Amino acid sequence: MPDYGHDLVLGTFLTPSAADPHRVVGLAQATEHAGLDLVTFQDHPYQPAFLDTWTLLSWVAASTERVHLAGNVLNLPLRPPAVLARAAASLDLLSGGRIALGLGAGAFWDAIVAMGSPRLTPGQGVDALDEAIDIIRGIWDAAERTPLRVHGTHHHVDGAKRGPSPAHDIPVWLGAYKPRMLALVGRKADGWLPSLGYLQDGDLAAGNARIDDAAHSAHRDPREIRRLLNLGGGSFSGSGFLQGPPQRWVDDLLPLVLDQGISGLVLSTDDARTIARFGEEVAPALREAVAAARASTGTSTGSVRSLAALAARRTGIDYDAVPASLVENAVEPGDRDYGYVRSTYVYTGSPGLVLRPRDAAQVQEALVFARAQDVPFAVRSGGHGISGRSTNDGGIVIDVGALDTVEVLDRDQRLVRLGAGARWGDVAVALQPHGLAISSGDYGDVGVGGLVTAGGQGFLSRSYGLTLDHVVAAEVVLADGRLVRADAEHEPDLLWAVRGAGANFGILTAVEIQAAELGDVVYATVIVDATDTAPFVESWAALVESSPRELTSFLSLVPARGQDPAVGYVVLVWASDDTAAAITSLERFLDLAPVLQQQAQLVPYAATVVASHSRHTGGAEATTRGGLVEHVTPELAARLGELLAARDADMLQLRAVGGAVNDLGPAETAYAHRTQNFSLLATARGARRARIDEWWDRLEPHLNGVYLSFETNQSPARVAEAFPPETLARIARLKGRYDPEHVFDGNFGVAPLPRADANDVPR
Repeated sequence: MPDYGHDLVLGTFLTPSAADPHRVVGLAQATEHAGLDLVTFQDHPYQPAFLDTWTLLSWVAASTERVHLAGNVLNLPLRPPAVLARAAASLDLLSGGRIALGLGAGAFWDAIVAMGSPRLTPGQGVDALDEAIDIIRGIWDAAERTPLRVHGTHHHVDGAKRGPSPAHDIPVWLGAYKPRMLALVGRKADGWLPSLGYLQDGDLAAGNARIDDAAHSAHRDPREIRRLLNLGGGSFSGSGFLQGPPQRWVDDLLPLVLDQGISGLVLSTDDARTIARFGEEVAPALREAVAAARASTGTSTGSVRSLAALAARRTGIDYDAVPASLVENAVEPGDRDYGYVRSTYVYTGSPGLVLRPRDAAQVQEALVFARAQDVPFAVRSGGHGISGRSTNDGGIVIDVGALDTVEVLDRDQRLVRLGAGARWGDVAVALQPHGLAISSGDYGDVGVGGLVTAGGQGFLSRSYGLTLDHVVAAEVVLADGRLVRADAEHEPDLLWAVRGAGANFGILTAVEIQAAELGDVVYATVIVDATDTAPFVESWAALVESSPRELTSFLSLVPARGQDPAVGYVVLVWASDDTAAAITSLERFLDLAPVLQQQAQLVPYAATVVASHSRHTGGAEATTRGGLVEHVTPELAARLGELLAARDADMLQLRAVGGAVNDLGPAETAYAHRTQNFSLLATARGARRARIDEWWDRLEPHLNGVYLSFETNQSPARVAEAFPPETLARIARLKGRYDPEHVFDGNFGVAPLPRADANDVPR
């Protein structure tokens, strides 16, 4: 196979001289400035005339922005694989996914032994490298929950914790020449990285053949393995290989790509002028020549899925028809990133394909493709939803997490534009310097799209209202693939529907919201003994209702565990920096029950909703029931006390949603619940799940409405509780106009009225 079809990677191989340490950093920067892709450094830890390569890599990563970096190749005997794995993942995260891992089995053994490593024979060196690759990849596999155990002859770990996961799929390239090393490349590596100066005529072809044979034996496609080559010398004068004008370089390098399968060309030079001409003159001409040659022969290019990944594909999805713009970021079962995109916060999903569009146009393409497949699809913004509806089993997930922009459009009008994939914690941080804030739930990793279309019960609810109350425009991809803007002048009915029933109408890509003028807030937590649950809950609720609107409170109740009593966690947020007024109101909550712990701080609003950017790997699935409450009566408080004492719920929570939430009329948005003062939810896992509905039957007389984000029961009865009759009828009529085929049916779907009945939609 003369051309494996990989895109070209062109870079430099620099000497890490310690005599003038900043010169090599400057050469790395020159490589990036010249438009090249890769900077690599020799690694000889026993050489005192050289900088430590890993330290240099870290420094250069911080001194560049785009270029990828690798050791060429790292001396494995002096770099423990588990530690190296964490170092590589850490640097990859810090650099934004720009690290490759070049590895070698060791060569200069007298010097290696002098540094403290035991001497290995060549065969033992290969075995040690083989074991090290398993450890390195195992450490990176943070999606796997079991501790890592590799019991090798030369390297072993016994119960090591996995992680962190790198920012991208770090390729492992091996410097290899002998048969056993070449076979290891074919079995386990992502690339072969020899130096041309150590090769004889025919060695490239023979090495490729041996790698290909080993790949086939390991049930791999040889095209999965990139072939790179270190090139010595190089001058733009004289004659001979890589001597003379740029076109002669192109003539010399082109056969290496087309006839020998080399797609990574790494020039060994410490001359800035040579680097500049290689990047600015040779590289573009070579890329053009390769593209032309491939076009004339019909050679396929791009990434190649492993045979294991191909075998894991699901029926009902035409993987070969995925739009070209989406292929690079798509994830399938069998891909290394699959463990990080398959699941949500609580649900371990197993979708057949996760599409990750980068902009609204790609969302359109993703939806059109998903509709053409014979599987269900789900939409994900952040994936934190407790229902797990943003993943599935065997279907397609359209993950809009990359649409994460936060932009202040008009500071005077407090108008902010948010991408649907932004996390609310990041939104809060971005708005903080402008003195603005948007009430947005209680957890910073929640995505904009899911929360803003369902409601948004946040720490500022009583002073600000729901998140969706301040949405003035939305951009939505409709079921037919059109991207439309909904605002007061364009598609006002759609804007009404998006604010409370958005999951029924399309895929949100961006919203415009009026933020609140807000600097610091007083954030307090009070933990109390909630053994005497009913009077405590009733008193807390009455105190919340009588407090100024600046105060919003959430109460979480956890049942007794062993010798520990039932506990109430009270969160109190005072929406201003008036600490005197805050203290006056907050102190009243200290008399409701025996206080176990308390604290209060004056902090930026962003500190109350910090985004941790945790990867979701699923968990113990929960049944969640929700309900809206006008007032917490003695009867309701008693029922909640009984439920907590029975320990049939893992947690109960009451959120304050009165005040500004109820300033809007019930017909102004598709979220119509504008008289209630509290939102109740209960979560139950394991055996408790079977009993929670019995409790909800007892609680039902005290509830009035459902908040969709806290409900896992999608029955028609629950949908009818979420949307009052007039609201539900209007949603159904609008569905007939915007989604007549009921494409968006997976998240509390409302069946559309026939199109003929949907044209006249009363407002």
